[in-house]
Amino acid sequence: MIGYTMLGTNNLPDAVAFYDELFSLLNAQRFLETDKFVAWSVDPQQPGFAITKPYDGHVATAGNGTMIAIAAETPAQVDAFYAKAIELGATDEGAPGPREMPGFYAGYFRDLDGNKLNIFCFIQAA
Repeated sequence: MIGYTMLGTNNLPDAVAFYDELFSLLNAQRFLETDKFVAWSVDPQQPGFAITKPYDGHVATAGNGTMIAIAAETPAQVDAFYAKAIELGATDEGAPGPREMPGFYAGYFRDLDGNKLNIFCFIQAA
């Protein structure tokens, strides 16, 4: 269904450093790279995440109402990913914790370019 998601950036080197560190927590690595974009995935045959300098040459802006959700396996992984994002300069949009939907555990943040992301997992009921 989804092959990859892509967000714009105005500073590719800083964005690459930010996402290299974050995605290393999920064992994701770069699998496509040019002078304009970089993409990461845990497996090139699985959906990926990419950042790009806008091809039209205009400034990259965050989409109003746009959010990318990144799947984790455990609440501890959600907590670590969110904490690392904040440590790397992301801004808080909602600390990790249980949400309205039963079993849904998530944290929300904005990256260095203001793009909204979510790191989440599902918790099995005991």
